[in-house]
Amino acid sequence: MTTLAVNSPAAVLQPKRSTLVLRYLRRNKSLGFGLAILLFLTLFSITGHLVADVNKLAYPLAVKPKQPPNPLCVFDSTMKIGKNCFVLGTDFYGRDLFAVMAKGLGQTARIGLLAGVLGTLVGTLLGFTSAYFGGAIDTVIRGITEVLLPIPVFLIQVLIAGAIDKKSVTVDTMALIVVMLAWMGPTRVIRSQVLSMRERMFVNVAKLSGMSNLEIIFKEIMPNLLPFLGSALVGQVFGAIFASFGLAVFGLGPLREPLIGNTVYFAQYQASFFNGWWWWPLWPSMALILIFGALTLIMVGLDEIANPRVRRSE
Repeated sequence: MTTLAVNSPAAVLQPKRSTLVLRYLRRNKSLGFGLAILLFLTLFSITGHLVADVNKLAYPLAVKPKQPPNPLCVFDSTMKIGKNCFVLGTDFYGRDLFAVMAKGLGQTARIGLLAGVLGTLVGTLLGFTSAYFGGAIDTVIRGITEVLLPIPVFLIQVLIAGAIDKKSVTVDTMALIVVMLAWMGPTRVIRSQVLSMRERMFVNVAKLSGMSNLEIIFKEIMPNLLPFLGSALVGQVFGAIFASFGLAVFGLGPLREPLIGNTVYFAQYQASFFNGWWWWPLWPSMALILIFGALTLIMVGLDEIANPRVRRSE
């Protein structure tokens, strides 16, 4: 008789987790491209901090003003960035735009992450509390949310930022202004998700097994909503960066700080295009396109994870 050789389970090699992640990113191209763009911007900011004194060169009167870009100067060993070597040029106020972009990307990311995380946390807390416990708590939270949602958020942010003394406005203050009304959207959406989730069979089984409400929320419902919460967080970061950029373009941000929006504001204020300083608004505009494009692609990619209806198979 012929015997068939059967491989034992131990002989079957399982792919590494990193390999599985790379396979998924290759299939989910939106998420992969979005993360790649964010990685590029992060590496650019880190490199800028390493090769240039951004804490000096990103502020006025640091270098010779109105110098055009000269990226080839970095290949001259006698030239150092910020010392007669202006890779991205300089602006009207004597700031090295390479240092401005390196520091500005970090500060813009700080505003987006701070406002996005706080807004998502508050929205998640209120949404879970309202949907899971219901009753009077649900009525109050839902009522406040429904009343505030129709209000134009950006208009309120402009009024608040305009009422604050410009000397006291910082990057963190700007993030807090943005997050003041950023929790309403996540509260409403997360509440609807939890309302649907709490009626599932596994939640009823958890209640019958004697689990407490907090255990059900953190051990049963929360893990199933993590992809959705990740998508909500990216959306909040997108909205926070967009709002902070809008406030900065109107001159309502911390004007001394090299934010991306502030760079566009000063370039517009000094009529850079009409004066031939085309490189001044070019770099912040390209950075904003990359930031918003990356966040949009990531949201589309995360939607595939959170929404089974649009999920594709291997």
